[in-house]
Amino acid sequence: MDLASKYDPQIVESKWYQYWLDNKLFSSKPDSREPYTVVIPPPNVTGVLHMGHMLNNTIQDILVRRARMEGKNACWVPGTDHASIATEAKVVNRLAQEGIKKTDLTREQFLEHAWDWTREHGGIILKQLRRLGCSCDWDRTAFTMDETRSRSVIKVFCDLYNKGYIYRGVRMVNWDPQAQTALSDEEVIYKDEHSKLYHLKYYVASEDQAQVERKDEGNVMHKDEKGYYAVVATTRPETIMGDTAMCINPEDVKNTWLKGLHVIVPLVNRVIPVIEDSYVDIQFGTGCLKVTPAHDVNDHALGLKHGLETIDIFNDNGTISEAAGLYVGQDRMDVRKQISKDLEAAGLMEKVEDYDNKVGFSERTNVPIEPKLSTQWFLRMQHFADIALSPVMDDEIEFYPKKYKNTYRHWLENIKDWCISRQLWWGHRIPAYYFKDAEGKNATVVAETTEEALKLALEINPSVTAADLEQESDCMDTWFSSWLWPISVFDGINNPDNEEINYYYPTSDLVTGPDIIFFWVARMIMAGYEYRGKFPFKHVYFTGIVRDKLGRKMSKSLGNSPDPIMLIEKYGADGVRMGMMLSAPAGNDILFDETLCEQGRNFNNKIWNAFRLVQGWETTDAEQPLASKIAVEWFDAKLKEVNAEMNEQFKSYRISEALMTVYRLFWDEFSSWYLEMIKPEYGKPIDKQTYEATLKFFNSLLKMLHPFMPFITEELWQHIYDRKDSESIMRDELKLDTPSKDELSLIEAIEQVKAIVSGVRTVRNQKNIAPKVELDLNVIGQNNYETYNSVIIKMANLKAIEVVTEKSGDASGFMVGTDSFAVPVGDLIDVTAEIEKQEKELKHLEGFLAGIKKKLSNENFVANAPAAVIERERKKQSDSEEKIATLKASLAELKSK
Repeated sequence: MDLASKYDPQIVESKWYQYWLDNKLFSSKPDSREPYTVVIPPPNVTGVLHMGHMLNNTIQDILVRRARMEGKNACWVPGTDHASIATEAKVVNRLAQEGIKKTDLTREQFLEHAWDWTREHGGIILKQLRRLGCSCDWDRTAFTMDETRSRSVIKVFCDLYNKGYIYRGVRMVNWDPQAQTALSDEEVIYKDEHSKLYHLKYYVASEDQAQVERKDEGNVMHKDEKGYYAVVATTRPETIMGDTAMCINPEDVKNTWLKGLHVIVPLVNRVIPVIEDSYVDIQFGTGCLKVTPAHDVNDHALGLKHGLETIDIFNDNGTISEAAGLYVGQDRMDVRKQISKDLEAAGLMEKVEDYDNKVGFSERTNVPIEPKLSTQWFLRMQHFADIALSPVMDDEIEFYPKKYKNTYRHWLENIKDWCISRQLWWGHRIPAYYFKDAEGKNATVVAETTEEALKLALEINPSVTAADLEQESDCMDTWFSSWLWPISVFDGINNPDNEEINYYYPTSDLVTGPDIIFFWVARMIMAGYEYRGKFPFKHVYFTGIVRDKLGRKMSKSLGNSPDPIMLIEKYGADGVRMGMMLSAPAGNDILFDETLCEQGRNFNNKIWNAFRLVQGWETTDAEQPLASKIAVEWFDAKLKEVNAEMNEQFKSYRISEALMTVYRLFWDEFSSWYLEMIKPEYGKPIDKQTYEATLKFFNSLLKMLHPFMPFITEELWQHIYDRKDSESIMRDELKLDTPSKDELSLIEAIEQVKAIVSGVRTVRNQKNIAPKVELDLNVIGQNNYETYNSVIIKMANLKAIEVVTEKSGDASGFMVGTDSFAVPVGDLIDVTAEIEKQEKELKHLEGFLAGIKKKLSNENFVANAPAAVIERERKKQSDSEEKIATLKASLAELKSK
């Protein structure tokens, strides 16, 4: 195959991805090899690729491809999540565009529309991942609502119900008025809000006005022409229609005068009691708390404790209910604005203040959540917290970075029961069935099928029929399916002893974002120990959040999130992968800059051009030059050293560091040094021994680069040697020994050689001597690098290297370590120009030194500056004085000519 003169990612990528698919190179079946298993964090089934997906899946693919090249049986399982809330919202919106309301449809009719939507839009993101080069076993693609996963979820629900962990009850939940469903605590995002604090007048009831008296000197009493009143501060005046008490702290001297009285809810005119409870924060507001048991979790607890009435003033969609009596049918946020005006108009508003507070928003729909009493299904979590905490804290499961262990521990130690029901139709329907027992009382059974439910129901009421059973209309939380993902993708719930689950489980690595550590990571660990008695994965790599170069989180609204596919088309998949990884240390946010993708593309071109250079050399049977022999021995050792370094970096999941290590190896060591050391003179052939070694090195370099840059490495690997059909770089194991002591010494010696060559090149640059002009190099005293003279002569373009006792007057000197070198320049320089240049530099240095001396002569600076800062300034002074002395000596020498 001829190699194109320029690298064209579009042609190369499509060709080799199809080749990989055609030859089933991503496929995995259980065998005698060590398994390496990764399950993809399932994206929303109707989602499209964004930069977070790009980062996460690039890292997964790097790990999977590396494992495959280590000889492991790598299995990367792809799949998607049904995303109940997000998908149902999209289906509802599309129906609305067609003039159809969800309420006009039966459940079955709505689900037909939902499946149509899923079939139409589903799977797009998985196709996009192929463009990135993801080497998933696509034959294993799973969906959280396919038959196997659905049966798994239902089976687990029934099992946990029978174990007593799942229960149904009336609880205060987080209600999403837009999605019209309950949310778990983890699905609520608290945001800082600039709100208002409304101070409302609660007049003492007319029948109690006469009983008002000052009981303590510290009483804060309010009175106007209407009588005595208490002031209540609230951020939510729209909830006063649900007030059923006012509460004070019995120890609060400001409000002891209110004890035993009744007050009137403003506008509503409902008479409510003043109750006492130490829960009330004496320091907040006026110390008087309005109690709305139906719409605040703490108020609900007070209501239960004090036997208060509960009035639910909100409909499921966030509008005001009939029970409120006022503003019925209006949106809660509109009512907040209107009621504040009405309170002002009625003289019931004491004052309004600006107030900063945190408000809970739905993680899915981004609307403020509403605390609401609701009958829901819950999973008792203490048992699961107990079995999931120690494995992470004891490093049976290892987190990278480690800092997330504390986040994990805090959540588990403060665990709350998980609300697992959602008021949705798209999802796994809760397998609970309601009917009447023999006495006509409500009864419930939970079973995997209607047939099994009927059998259980008949044990309670022998006369019940299938038609009498009413299945729960709620669905399960989407996370209740994805917490089983590492098990269910291998059918380990339905068939717990099958070959695949026994071989592939536990999985090896999980790559995910820290934002779902509670939603998903912790719960998968719980499910793993509950259903397999073992962790679901050994390592968890937490990526950072992808931000723009200004540090802002990428979002559609800001318009700062590039289209990943457009990036791939512009820079190539390998270029984009490299761009992502150049700034992606584990757990730290990624400041993405498109110029990094450009850097990735440039590196592709560097690799391509380097290969074309080598491929273009003709060979000869001539003897291997000494410089080439040394270069080959050095680079062979360097490859081993860098490979060992990368192995350590991968072990600790420093993946971006590993990329930079191999990047420097190729760009700096191989291209800039090794190829220059062995490159034949223009138009002349290279000896076969060196050429074969160079191809072997290139082969190894491609294998080291392949996990990061799969496409270009496959293309060039196929060109290095003749390959058989179906062969691929991804199955070519890289085996390199660790460097010996002698090899490490050679590497160290060549570093000194490189410093000598750089020293000569610096003299050339400083003296404006053309690279083609051959120079002499003087070694003053003793040549400790005589073994490498051939390399130094070639790389520095020298006529000879000579040992001398002292530096000549016309030579420019430099040091490498403790060894002194000099380059005689004689008539090779323009003396006048050199004098002018050095005098300019001397003037600059003298001005710089004067500034330092002035600073160090300032008593205040010396007295107050840290010792380290003063030491740095003194070091600058001594360095400047040394440079000035050298320049003056050089100038004197130049002027004497």
